[in-house]
This record gives sequence, structure tokens and C-alpha cells, in this order.
Amino acid sequence: MKFMKLGTRPDTFFSNESVRSVCTEVATDLQILVGDCLYQLHKFPLLSKCLLLQALCAESGCGGNGGEVIELPGFPGGVEAFDACAKFCYGITVTVSARNLVPLRCAAAHLGMSEAADRGNLAAKLDAFLASCLLRRWKDALAVLASTRHHAPLCEDIGLTSRCVDAVASLIANPAAHYSSTSASPWWAHDVAELGVDLFWRIMVAVKATGSVHEKTVGDALKAYARRWLPNVSASTAGADQVFDGGDDVKQIATRHRLLLEKIVSLIPAERDAVSCGFLLKLLKAANILSASATSKAELVRRVAWQLEEAAVGDLLIPSISCVSETLYDVDAVVSILDEFALRHAAASAPPAPAPVAVVVSPDESPALSGGGHRRSRSAESVGFDGARRSSSAAPVSPDALVRVGRLVDGFLIEVARDPNMPLDKLLAIAEAVPDSARPEHDALYKVVDTYLKVHPELSKSARKRLCRVLNCRKLSDKACAHAAQNELLPLRVVVQVLFFEHARAAALAGGAHGAAAELPSNIKALMLMSKTASSGGSDQDDDMAIAADRIDEQRLRVLAAGASPGDDWSVEGLRRAASKIATLRMKLEEDDDHDGGADADEEFVRKQAAGLARSASLRFRAFCAMPAAKPKRMLSKLWPLARGVTTDRH
Repeated sequence: MKFMKLGTRPDTFFSNESVRSVCTEVATDLQILVGDCLYQLHKFPLLSKCLLLQALCAESGCGGNGGEVIELPGFPGGVEAFDACAKFCYGITVTVSARNLVPLRCAAAHLGMSEAADRGNLAAKLDAFLASCLLRRWKDALAVLASTRHHAPLCEDIGLTSRCVDAVASLIANPAAHYSSTSASPWWAHDVAELGVDLFWRIMVAVKATGSVHEKTVGDALKAYARRWLPNVSASTAGADQVFDGGDDVKQIATRHRLLLEKIVSLIPAERDAVSCGFLLKLLKAANILSASATSKAELVRRVAWQLEEAAVGDLLIPSISCVSETLYDVDAVVSILDEFALRHAAASAPPAPAPVAVVVSPDESPALSGGGHRRSRSAESVGFDGARRSSSAAPVSPDALVRVGRLVDGFLIEVARDPNMPLDKLLAIAEAVPDSARPEHDALYKVVDTYLKVHPELSKSARKRLCRVLNCRKLSDKACAHAAQNELLPLRVVVQVLFFEHARAAALAGGAHGAAAELPSNIKALMLMSKTASSGGSDQDDDMAIAADRIDEQRLRVLAAGASPGDDWSVEGLRRAASKIATLRMKLEEDDDHDGGADADEEFVRKQAAGLARSASLRFRAFCAMPAAKPKRMLSKLWPLARGVTTDRH
């Protein structure tokens, strides 16, 4: 640290209790009270360099040893600063460094120790030392700037703070300054993070104004500062006293934290990758807890939606502090983010044409869908957006990014589905907020449905059906289908759809290589009849699907009848599974007898399904009997009792 020495005479000041004077043969003729210390000095050396003392002596008319005392209340820098100024007037050696320059400069300004009083006065010497030495060195410039906050009004009046801010910003932007950093933050971020929020904000504004610092670097500095002063704002406000003056209560500290947060949000660079999505969501959590302004929250929501595919599930779990909502997490904030993301996706993919009128179909008015009964997502139903916002949010969304967003939303839904207070409407709003293309498979979405049904056993039958409309059974894996077929919490119609697509998938794998066309088995016909009855009307695509499944199943039966290797479907375990499916469907029908007006139709469906499964089992058994005599006959003796039991159920 650089320092400067002023004066050459030895120190002759001495203290006697609360009185301080100078050792000399000449009697003192001036008494000055600074704080609790009384100075007994001489007029000539002080009045020749201090305009303030000249004016005060003229007003009071003190002279000689009259005993009148000049008081200097609230003196900048206190006794130490006045002591140094008095020594300078006597020519006694005074050491100046970055630690004491600011209080000395403020004291000199207060006393009027300028060139107007005497040539080569203290103020001019301090300014020269500051400009030529201290502001050219990084550590010294920061030390001087940090000390200005103790005398902020006076430093602003004499322009000291502005000079220091410009000097620090120039050192940051100077490409000739080479410093190494051992962290991801820039070399200067850690040092600047120790400053108060006002000084930090002014430095960052000055740095951005130079245009020579990359926005990603600015973002890293913001992250370092937020990490320094907003570590765990949800649990504690510790650390605020280090930025702001201590002694305030928690409410005042929270207010200052809110100011800090809003300053950081205002400094976020416009570049998309300047800060990470996780950092933005942490700021949003803090904004929620500190009740930040609506403008800051809206800006954070917009920026999060801009790079949502980079987020993690834990980042979206924003604690809810609303007195109105009883949910564990702030679901409304996530809905706002997804709405912004839908605007971004629509703006990036839609041509620059007049936007059509947005039409959102309510759950009760939505038409029944073919096959799996899958409901269209909200982003697919509503394609209208504001043209002005489209230009600012039209960031391209790649298919891979869209899939990552779908996984993110499903992971978030799994977490919030465990909340007993989670409303069904909000859960569906989030589930439908992403387009269908964001979910190549629906296993995670099925886990959401299963979790929500387990946590909310009191859910009505109509609510269960409404919840299951978000599922597309075609996109369920074999493991998910197997679980859904045994899931007693699901509505009967969903179980039927799962069984249908599971059979269709197995039939396609078994008979797709033969390509023969025939008639669909009776059990699948019953399933198709049930699906068509539940729908508002069939389509050509449904008919084509039924014909294709019909051909595949018939070809499979022909292969079995011809003596080909039948696999596990006609084995003892296969026939047991067939009988188990019949019993399961009957049990579900008995549970649903008291609900809806379609109970008779469901009973007829189960009857046809039972007959179809029994007929299918009988065909498999006859195919087994057609095997060559070389096969072990013990297999026939094991299979015969079960086959007879199944055919008995048929009658």
C-alpha cells in the first residue's frame, strides 16, 4: 500500500487527560473543542490555512487568552482527522495512505484548507496523491472507495466518490491489467463483492458503459455478489449488517435486502447466457420471500422462460409464502414461467402473420379423443400471443430443448403431486402448459397421476377421469403399462385403454413379420366397441387402426394353430393372466356400479371381454393340442384342468 508523508518537523503534540496541546515556548491563544477533546493551539498556523476557523474567530471575536472556545460539532473523521490537520498546519510530519485519505480529505474540505486559503494547502496535496498514485492501483483504489461510505454526503459533494468509481471501472475494463482468478468468477468480482450495494451498482453501471467487458463476465460478478450477500435469505437475514449499518430490526434489514435484490435484477445483462437459469430462479425465490417489486419479478420470470431448458427440478421448487395459498410451493410462479415459455415457443415457430384468436377448450367441452383419449395440451389449444412481446421473446426452441422442458415439468409435477393441498386445476394447468412434442413418452406423467391419486384418495370419479385425460396410453412403456393394468386407483376406462394398447403392441411384435389380414378377436372388438362408445364419434384413423390390429391378431392365431412356437402367451402363466384379467375387470365393474349412468354398458363390456379372453385361451389350447406327438404329454395333463376352468367361465 502506497503512502505519502507531509511535513518534516517532529511530533510535539501531547495530551493531558482530555486536553491536547503542542509543546512550544509561545503561549496558546486558541481553544477548539472537537468531540470530547479540547485543543489548545495557536491562531497563526491554523488560521493561515483554515478558512472556517478564520470565519468562526471573526464571528466570536475571540482573541488573546480570552478563554472562549470554538466548537466543531460533527467534525468529519473525528479527533484523529482534526489532529492530522492541525499537525499539517504546524509542519509536523503526517503520514497519508489509502486508509486515512478520505477522512483527511473530508476534514480539509470542512475546514476550508484549499488553495484559496494558502498555496500548497492540504486539500490540493491529497488530491494530487490520490490521482497520481492511489487510483492507479487496484487495492488502494478499492480501499479508498470503500471508505467513502462512512462520509457519503461530503464525498459526493467534493466529487471523491465519482472519481473512485470511475477509476475502479477503468481498472476493470483496462485490457492491460492482467490478474489471475482461481474461481469461475472474474478476477475482480471477489473484491468488488465486498462493497455496499450502492457502490457496487455504480461500478457495474460504469463497467457496462465502457463496453469492453463481456456480458458473461458481468453476469459472473453479479452471481458472486448475490452469493456473498444473499446466501440463505429464506432462513435468515444474517450478513446484512455487514453491508448496511447495524442496529436495525429484521424488517428494516429485509427492506434493504429487497433493495439489493432489485439492484441486482436491474443489472442483469441482456445477453441470454450472461447468467444461468438456476441463478435466475434463486433470485426469483429470494424475490418471493422478500416481496420484491412486481417489475423485478416479471423480469425474472421472463428471463427464466428464455432459458428454461437449462433449469433443474429443485430450482423450480419455490417456497410459497402466500397467505391465500396453502400449497407448499409457489405454483403460480411456475405457471407464469410456462406461459412465458409458451409465448417464446409460439413466437419462435410461428410465421410473422396475424395471430389467430386464442381458443381454450374447457375440460367439460373438450371432445373425446381417439384411441388413448389423450387431451391436447394448453399450448396447442391456445396459439394467440402479443406481437410486441413476440419480438422480445422469440428465442428458438430446439426439439431437444423442448424435450428437456417436458422432463423438467414432469419432474416438478411429481414433487408437487405429493402436496395434499395441491388443487387439481393447477396441476392440470402445469401438465397442459407444454406441447405434446415435449413428451416422447408419458411414463413420468403416469407417475404424476399415480402419485396424485395416492395422496388424494377422496378424489371423485369425475375428477379422476379428468386427471387421466392428460395421459396418452400409446406413449406408455411396457413397464408403465404393466403397472397401470394392476392399478386399482385408475378409472376402468383407462385400464381398458392400457390393456388394448398393450395387446396391440404385443400383437404387432409377434405377427408383424407375416403381414396377413383377418378379423380382430372378440375381446379386442369389445375393447374397440368400448372406446368408440366413449368417444363422440369415430374417425377414419380409428377404423384403420382397428383393421390393422385385427389383421395382426388373426395372423398370430393362425401361426399358433399351424404349430409354430407360441411363446409365453399360450403357456400356463399366460392362461392364468387371462383369467386374472377377467376377474379384475369384473371387480372394477362392481366398484363402479354406483357411479354414472353407464354402468350397464360397462357390465356388457366386461361380459364380452370375458368371453373374448376365454375364447382366445381356448384357441391357444387347441393349438397346443395340435403339437407333434414327440412333445411331452405331461404338459397336456398340467394344462387341461386350467383350460377346462377357463372354458367353464365362458359358459
